[in-house]
Amino acid sequence: MRRYLFPLILGIVGCAILLQLGLWQLDRLRWKEGMLDEIRAGIESDPVPLPDQIDLSMKYLPVTVSGTTTGAEIDVLSHDRDQGAGYQVVSRFVTDDGRAILLDRGFVPQELRHADRPPVRLEVQGNLHWPQDASSSTPAPNLEENIWFARDVDAMAEALDTQPVLVVASFITGDNQGAEPVPVAVEGIPNNHLSYAVQWFLIAATWAVMTLALIWRIRQRSY
Repeated sequence: MRRYLFPLILGIVGCAILLQLGLWQLDRLRWKEGMLDEIRAGIESDPVPLPDQIDLSMKYLPVTVSGTTTGAEIDVLSHDRDQGAGYQVVSRFVTDDGRAILLDRGFVPQELRHADRPPVRLEVQGNLHWPQDASSSTPAPNLEENIWFARDVDAMAEALDTQPVLVVASFITGDNQGAEPVPVAVEGIPNNHLSYAVQWFLIAATWAVMTLALIWRIRQRSY
């Protein structure tokens, strides 16, 4: 019996740890789903006029704003499921009260990137946003070609001489000059906790099978 004791203890302890990790991921899944429900409710709530004072706590706040584009823009490399490769057009936008902000007007396909987009008056409904598109592998912007590979509010604001405020349009009244709004949505927020839980449970099952196999081999050698 002593021959089985160590592998049995190792198997039980290992399975217990792995199962606990899986259950922890299920707890994280419930937390994340609750957070996403709160964000969704905030995104879909009634819009308010663009506040005078804006900070990061207002992320996803629905707002309305009126003003005029200046013709200056940043083209952020993007992709649409139906239209393929293209760009998010982020324009310099001067509000009726004189504030210069960033306006994500939406997606244009590759062939419309160089279309003429002179100053135009727009009335916008959208959400304040500070997207975290960039990762450690994201290339730096190609400033000569005006091609960016991620939306970086601070860097874009410096490039277009605006406040570090981005409104992502969900609905635009006026000539949006070929750009199709891409509203903020929770679908872009990662939620991988269920797959992580499944992985831990599968590892636990594999650990249990390996433990049983080891005990069987020890028993076979004793004959």
